[in-house]
Amino acid sequence: MKTALLLVDIQREYFPCGAMPLDGPAEAAIQARKLLALFRHNHLPVVFIQHVSLNPEATSFRSGSPGVSFTTSIHPLPGEAVVRKHHPNSFRDTNLLELVWTDIISRLVICGMMTHMCIDATTRAASDYGFECIIAADACATRDLTFAGEMVPAAMVQRAFLAALDGTYGRVMRVNEIVPLIQATS
Repeated sequence: MKTALLLVDIQREYFPCGAMPLDGPAEAAIQARKLLALFRHNHLPVVFIQHVSLNPEATSFRSGSPGVSFTTSIHPLPGEAVVRKHHPNSFRDTNLLELVWTDIISRLVICGMMTHMCIDATTRAASDYGFECIIAADACATRDLTFAGEMVPAAMVQRAFLAALDGTYGRVMRVNEIVPLIQATS
């Protein structure tokens, strides 16, 4: 079974100095970097997903702005795939599906930013396309949300969205559980 790593939107905009800071992006990036090193070491495909707004007036993810850049700790090397997207679902209006089908990939390890939006939408789409999905829980980050005038803390948002994905759309695992699985199948 060939596995690819999708690093979704690990961009500066989500870190403390960005326009949309999340809860725990640095910790998630450390775990994502472990997966990236593992995939590179085993010569497995890596795809960097980069959100870029189509709106020139956007306050975040504006093309050419510092926030749209990948964080310095996780960035593509020459020859690694970069998919630019404009919607939460990384497959929508992009070449991601053709890219991963070209490599005869049947399993995707998915991590990045924001769990409740892009990770959720991308995982559900990948599952609908028939991929086995593994979501790296500790390599994802989200933020507080508000519903019906009540604040929902990021930790609750994270658990709720991962719980909804687990079992139906994929397996939710921690990076230290994913590493031996990838090593055993490489």
